[in-house]
Amino acid sequence: MTTITLITGGSRGLGRNTALSIAARGGDVILTYRSRREEADAVVAEIAATGRKAVALPLDTGDVSGFPAFVAALRQVLPETFGRDSFDHLVNNAGHGDYALIAETTEAQFDALVNVHFKGVFFLTQALLPLIADGGRIVNLSSGLTRVSAPGWSAYSAVKGAVEVLSVYMAKELGSRGIAVNTVAPGAIETDFFGGAVRDTPDFNKYFAEMTALGRVGVADDIGPMIASLLSPDNRWINAQRIEVSGGQGI
Repeated sequence: MTTITLITGGSRGLGRNTALSIAARGGDVILTYRSRREEADAVVAEIAATGRKAVALPLDTGDVSGFPAFVAALRQVLPETFGRDSFDHLVNNAGHGDYALIAETTEAQFDALVNVHFKGVFFLTQALLPLIADGGRIVNLSSGLTRVSAPGWSAYSAVKGAVEVLSVYMAKELGSRGIAVNTVAPGAIETDFFGGAVRDTPDFNKYFAEMTALGRVGVADDIGPMIASLLSPDNRWINAQRIEVSGGQGI
């Protein structure tokens, strides 16, 4: 049976690459976007061109109050587009970066990071549990910065660390349904994340490249195929793990 994967923040960056990688392996995709509908529609069209099915739905993962409406829309889309009332994989990918030293971090910055990267992941997953098929998978995105520190990333890294702990508890509590839960922690990646800082700032790029064993920062093609592989039946026994995909950052 063809799998259906829901990817939050699937219109660009790692989410987009993951969606395309899953489609390339024969899976169907539901992706969410917050404001860039045109980019989301372009990903849907690209997936459709491969012969797979895809749908894009709006969702602000930092706004828990919007989750019931999203679930209602999903309940309608699943049978209409995919002929099912459940989906198989959830990839909690949506997120943003915010750089500030501890002494300079504002409450608004902190709350935004918590709402998107931790509270949103917790309560969106909770809301979607009735729609995730038994035997399914959940992948939560973290960061290489939970293991290797860099000044200015304390709040961002702390909420990603919370997600890593949450993933273990999800694996424990959902194991009775055969649902495996893992964390994927990318290193520095050349995308438009944090305004494209790693991609577009030579000094920033060089800083992370020099602390990576393979001598460069990552690109989206280093991450999306890995997540698609993790979701395949070949990796069904991997559970409750933090898997860093960083080229050996900070070793």
